[in-house]
Amino acid sequence: MTARVFVYGTLMRGFSNHGLLRAAEFLGPHVTEPGFTMLHLGGYPGVRKGGDAAVTGEVYRVSAAMLARLDKLEDCPRLFVRETIETPWGATYIYLLKNPPRRRRRVPAGVWPGPGRRG
Repeated sequence: MTARVFVYGTLMRGFSNHGLLRAAEFLGPHVTEPGFTMLHLGGYPGVRKGGDAAVTGEVYRVSAAMLARLDKLEDCPRLFVRETIETPWGATYIYLLKNPPRRRRRVPAGVWPGPGRRG
């Protein structure tokens, strides 16, 4: 079994957790349709439904074992839940915040970690 996953934070190339995707197949960059809010949660972002931001990230094809490791990293389903979005490669998982914190800074452009910075 394989699945597609859209990553938008520390799992992207050049960021601290990308090693978890080293064996995954990179399908390409993707920008979601608007309709999300990205929040700065300290060392990583979280995305929730609602809002006007499009989220910029990358799409990978992962094995069932890799998906299980990603679920563990994302503390799914306690902190994040997996939902699907449409991408050029078909239905793809995205991790969304289950209970978004109220007092977190928004990342208005939906690009982590923002202009001019790399993780």
